[in-house]
Amino acid sequence: ILFMCELQKKSKISSSRKLGLKIRLLAVATQMLEEEKNQKMKEKEALLAERLPPLNLSGLSLQELQDLCKELHRKIDIVDEERYDVDLKVSKNDVEIENMKLKITEMQSKFKKPHLRRVKISAEAMLSVLLGSKHKESFDFKANLKTVKKEEEKKEEVTDWRKNVEAMSGMEGRKKLFDASGN
Repeated sequence: ILFMCELQKKSKISSSRKLGLKIRLLAVATQMLEEEKNQKMKEKEALLAERLPPLNLSGLSLQELQDLCKELHRKIDIVDEERYDVDLKVSKNDVEIENMKLKITEMQSKFKKPHLRRVKISAEAMLSVLLGSKHKESFDFKANLKTVKKEEEKKEEVTDWRKNVEAMSGMEGRKKLFDASGN
């Protein structure tokens, strides 16, 4: 039992200390996130103030207000066109990235077959490689093959058709043909 206890390593930090460190780390992380959010909001406000100065509508005539509205609509159209162009570029890039990812996965998953060379090896050598020490006797594979005898096809005797015409004419001839084909 003592041997097993020695094998198990005890952590140098107690569990209560670990918990305290985790709580402190989480508190610091949340504080950093809040600071980052505030900084982003300030940057956004500064950028908007730079691009869009505040509107001063007091003391403008009707014609000046209409001109101001037309100018704002023109700027909105320009911004919408730019946004559309950027969205189109982003979507094209996303499609291209997906296609490249697919190509990468296809290339990684393909198995390249090596070029095989023809090796001349006898049947006994192949058996000794495959079976190892179990291969003791040699086999004569050609001797074990069955021999196939080709049967000669029956050839019909070629006779002079003029001699057969009289014998095959009439019902008797047809009966002979029928009997010959049935056998």
